[in-house]
Formats: sequence, structure tokens, C-alpha cells
Amino acid sequence: MSRGPHSLILATGNDHKVLEFSRLLPGMVLEGLPPGVELPPEVGTTYAQNALGKAWAAATATGSIAIADDSGIEAEELAGAPGIRSARFAGETASDDQNLELLEERVPAGGRLTYVCSIAIVDPIAKIGKIFEGRCNGTMSATRSGSKGFGYDPVFIPENGDGVRTMADLSDQEKDRISHRGIAANLLMEHLNSLS
Repeated sequence: MSRGPHSLILATGNDHKVLEFSRLLPGMVLEGLPPGVELPPEVGTTYAQNALGKAWAAATATGSIAIADDSGIEAEELAGAPGIRSARFAGETASDDQNLELLEERVPAGGRLTYVCSIAIVDPIAKIGKIFEGRCNGTMSATRSGSKGFGYDPVFIPENGDGVRTMADLSDQEKDRISHRGIAANLLMEHLNSLS
């Protein structure tokens, strides 16, 4: 049986994302993946394909409405890389710090960056899947700054911020307002509210 419209399965094993989505989707009850539910490998060629694959897997396994996201950072200097390989930029088992180090080596201070996020929502009963995308443009910081973010946040200076602080310097409220994930989640919330 499908859960109500205010209860969603979040198809992720990333604790940072669980916390962030809990803030980004006020009024929604987010449930993690039940034990034994496997998510497919991220083999899509777009963020949307990867997000939809995970959301469909979670929705099919649980019979409940599920959401999933795929996100990454794109560097103009690297012709859009690392993109969908952002979590594996420095290798399949690379840590956030190793990925960040490699970006620092390859992209000069002031280099153009874009954060991209696709959020998929799948209703297994209606057999409908939708995608909501958010983008946030910025530049590469000369040095790491801040401790509030994760991933590439310590070097990403958003252009819709104050032009000085990195994503990792911003408060949760500031970040949620301008981030790629915040923008995509806001579009998702508008969709969910329209169903109420």
C-alpha cells in the first residue's frame, strides 16, 4: 500500500542528504531505505537518469512514493567534468577530500563552476516519474573555507551569494535558499503542494 502524500521514501544511503532533505521538504516525513533494498549503480549519462533509476528502484521495492537525487559539480575549465562522476572524480572509492583535492589541482582560483541537482519522484501505483532540476553557478575559491558543507562546498563560491563566502561558510538557511539542491527541492515542494 502506498504511503500518504506527506510520507516519502528517500532513496539514499548518504546521511548528509537525509539531513538536508529533511530541512528542504518541511512537512514531509522522510523514511530511509528499508534493509535489503538495493539501489542500482549510477550508470546513466545524465543526473536525471541516475535519479530516476534510484527512485524507481526504491518505489518498486517498497510500493511507496520515493524520491532520489543525483547531483554534481561541473567545471568550465574541465569541459563540464567531473559532472555525473563527481562522487568518483578521484576514483571509484575516493573520499570527499580526495575528490576535492583533485578539483583544486585542476581548476584555478576564479574558474567557473556549476552545481547541478536532479530530484526524481516516482509513484509506483500511478507508474509516474517526474524530474525537478536546480542549478547554482559559482567560482572556484583560492583556498578552502568553512566547515558547514560537504563535498566540494569548501571551494564553491556561489554567484547568488555575497561573492566572498563559500557554500561551506553559509548557514543552512542561506545555503538552502540558493543551492542547486534547494532550488530543485523547492520545485518538488510546489509539485507536492499542488497534489494536496
